[in-house]
Amino acid sequence: MGHMDHAAFGWLTPLLSYVMACIGAALGLRCTVRALSATGRSRRNWLLTAASAIGTGIWTMHFVAMLGFATTGTEIRYDVPLTILSLLVAMIVVGAGVFAVGYSRDRARALVLGGLTTGLGVASMHYLGMAALRLHGTVHYDPLMVGLSVLIAVVAATAALWAGLNIKSPVAVTVASLVMGAAVSSMHYTGMFAVSVHVTPSGASLPGATAMQFIFPLAVGLGSYLFLTSAFVALSPTAGEREASASAQRPVESAAQ
Repeated sequence: MGHMDHAAFGWLTPLLSYVMACIGAALGLRCTVRALSATGRSRRNWLLTAASAIGTGIWTMHFVAMLGFATTGTEIRYDVPLTILSLLVAMIVVGAGVFAVGYSRDRARALVLGGLTTGLGVASMHYLGMAALRLHGTVHYDPLMVGLSVLIAVVAATAALWAGLNIKSPVAVTVASLVMGAAVSSMHYTGMFAVSVHVTPSGASLPGATAMQFIFPLAVGLGSYLFLTSAFVALSPTAGEREASASAQRPVESAAQ
């Protein structure tokens, strides 16, 4: 059995992955809050942004953490199509959960359905990403730990959607995003603790790309997207701010007339 190291670069990758999860959660929550106070096309656009932010944040968290994953006796590569598929799954399934909450009139039912859907999507993303691993040997999973990681994903997703429905202030969203980042990171490392690798030494070259060839550049690109989108959302006025601005302009216009 190969010895696995989940933090080959020390605390750098766990800490950075946690930061990415928090940013994705915070951005997703803010966009959901904006969506619930909007209508029509604006609501749809905010929900799409929320889904892409949460999905991107979760995916980036996973693969930044995987940059620190190493196993003695074998190099590790990643199947590129499967890795990209895991990103698409994260965005699509998270989007389904976010839209269920954003458009349903029965919020309680939508929260349960959306949390379950989103949580299973997060877990699917994780294990699709793990299926993309290419190494000399075989990967095995502890079913109990896998089940626990899926449960954590569902609970975390439900809590995130609940926060989107009930938490409005920026401070509360910040606290909720820190908690959500911790929950998503816990899900990831619980899933990783379910893994055992039986190495079969071989001199044959592995298919796929190394983490630095593919995962790192993509993670940097998606991380940049999160930061830029966060800046846009932070600078764009809320519905309340627009109403306050419009109310302040009315007396001025009346006086001018």
